Amino acid sequence: MNLKIALAGNPNSGKTTMFNALTGSSQHVGNWPGVTVEKKSGLFKDDKNIEIIDLPGIYSLSPYTLEEVVTRDYLLRESPDVIINIIDSTNIERNLYLTSQIIEMGIPVVIALNMTDVLKKSGDTIDISKLSKMLGCPVIETSAIKGQGCKEAVELAKNKAPLKNLNHIFSKPVEDTISKISEIIKSNTYESSYTQSDIPLRWYALKIFEKDDKIIKTLPFYEKIRPETDKLVGLLEKEMDDDAESIITSQRYNFTGNIAQKCVKRISAGKLSLSDKIDRIVTNRILALPIFALVMFMVYFISVSTLGAWATDWVNDVVFGEIIPPATESFLKSVNSAPWLSSLILDGIIGGVGAVLGFLPQMLILFFVLGLLEECGYMARIAFIMDRIFRKFGLSGKSFIPMLVGTGCSVPGIMASRTIENENERRMTIITTSFIPCSAKLPIIALIAGALFPGSVLIGPSAYFAGIAAIIVSGLILKKTRGFSGDPSPFVMELPPYHIPSLSNVFLHMLDKGKSFVKKAGTIIFLASGTIWFLSSFDLSFNMVDTSDSILAFLGGLVAPVFAPLGFGDWQSAVATITGLIAKENVVGTFGVLFGFEEVAENGSEIWTTMGSSFTQISAYSFLLFNLLCAPCFAAIGAIRREMASAKWTWFAIIYQTGFAYTVSFIFYQFALFFTRSQVTLMSIFSLMAFAALLYMIFRKPSSLDTRNRTRSSIAPLGTSEI
Repeated sequence: MNLKIALAGNPNSGKTTMFNALTGSSQHVGNWPGVTVEKKSGLFKDDKNIEIIDLPGIYSLSPYTLEEVVTRDYLLRESPDVIINIIDSTNIERNLYLTSQIIEMGIPVVIALNMTDVLKKSGDTIDISKLSKMLGCPVIETSAIKGQGCKEAVELAKNKAPLKNLNHIFSKPVEDTISKISEIIKSNTYESSYTQSDIPLRWYALKIFEKDDKIIKTLPFYEKIRPETDKLVGLLEKEMDDDAESIITSQRYNFTGNIAQKCVKRISAGKLSLSDKIDRIVTNRILALPIFALVMFMVYFISVSTLGAWATDWVNDVVFGEIIPPATESFLKSVNSAPWLSSLILDGIIGGVGAVLGFLPQMLILFFVLGLLEECGYMARIAFIMDRIFRKFGLSGKSFIPMLVGTGCSVPGIMASRTIENENERRMTIITTSFIPCSAKLPIIALIAGALFPGSVLIGPSAYFAGIAAIIVSGLILKKTRGFSGDPSPFVMELPPYHIPSLSNVFLHMLDKGKSFVKKAGTIIFLASGTIWFLSSFDLSFNMVDTSDSILAFLGGLVAPVFAPLGFGDWQSAVATITGLIAKENVVGTFGVLFGFEEVAENGSEIWTTMGSSFTQISAYSFLLFNLLCAPCFAAIGAIRREMASAKWTWFAIIYQTGFAYTVSFIFYQFALFFTRSQVTLMSIFSLMAFAALLYMIFRKPSSLDTRNRTRSSIAPLGTSEI
């Protein structure tokens, strides 16, 4: 690579949109913060010798959250050749705070003044030449969503113009103190590798002034110079009657405010924007939740019950009903295929993979509708709305952002927890994120809704809100235990302006998610379906037998009694549930192999005839609840392990999720039986006891140990605290 260009900026400033425009990549773009949680790289479309790096959105280089650490560590350790700092031109003063910190690192910078099309519509203007002069680096107007100015920004970056004059933005007393600390460092650099760094000496002096622990720990000579630097900083703090970090923060804002005052001409000041007018309704304290419930009902109504169901019926009935199976069977007969091979292909591969792929239209429509909500800006409002609720249960609105990401896949949802700086809150978010139905669970929802509740439009939305209810209840329970106690962190989030969704971005997002699903169906589910076919077709002597006499039936029979109190105690349902741990889509794929694809896929009475002995509507919904709430797939468990950085916490998450799912399904099934049959059994008594225990866990007062835990000012890193 000849040139490395890093894209840096505030959340929701348009970094990933510009990254996609420059590289042709299909990174997820959302009109809400927290989309990028780790750095991504790609090659510039017009010059493969240029590497573009998309860094997580941050507000400051004094990191509090993990994505801020990712960005600063990359800039410090890998030193890109140039930084393109993307700035939201509609909110320039706040964005320039980060700019002032980036420029201090001494790396060449190009300012991409993004969203200028929105700025011009408001009537506001920015003096580009004056802004460039005051910042000491080139500035260019861009509109990443329209692809305007992006390539020109890269052309400017190629020049790697050195920074000019932004070394001294603070008042004289502060600058004098920083200079003195610089001299002290300089006289001690012989003891460290600092002299090899490309970062200016002044930047390290500033970090010592601010008492930035993460940087200080990297300076081996710090303890030696600490008495002198502490004395200098202490004298200035006393003189200015403030702490060092607050002094720097205040003076940065004075600097950015001065730039905005001199460079920005505002006409729209004091006027309510269209976004503000819409927010008066959709974020209203009374109307916000009903509107949110209605929106999510419509999302599942469109994707599961109506348009998605029609498309799925056509795929199942025509593509995987009238076209592929008959054609394949005819071909196999023509080549005199062995019976076992025909069974493997028809019952195993087409039956298993086809049963899952049959629900692809519903998933694509769900991705498309959710993409529209993200693009228009409503998703950010959902996080704001849910903060009011989550805060009462030990979480904040930031916790809902990973859950929104998790509607596509739990893995990036779990990774998105990095945006949460409070470790206890982050832990709880990781554990509860997979309660929200991901795309892999949609086929299970669609199967239960279409086959066992024909005509009902409530099953899909109820699954989504059951996930939210599980999160709330878990918040109440976990927050009163030692490992999760403490007040929720403050939730500050920028609400991006509403805009007309970019259909290209929405389609890109939809196709990317759909491709990922098909890829999984072609690999994991393919192998799982083949394995299930083998185990369901042969006995322990490896003779081909009926399914009821197979190895799988034997193994499933050993596990089935565990699920009997939940209403699905047959071996087929038990096996489907266990295989769902590999990939949730396997639940449907397993039924496709065991019952025959045509019967599982169709949305009518055939499935009722085949599975009637296994399911009633009550037991079917209990089965759905358990599979929605229990431990996620292996990939998501791996993500939990990485984010928790602890095998102990990972096992705690798996055991809690599975135990919670079992308890909820058990209570639902036994209560439903009691209210429909009015019969008191031993199991209904046990379910009442379980319900009482659940209520106790929800409403109990925190122990004295938990209360003391809330007062601790420091929080141990993930993976080090006791549960």
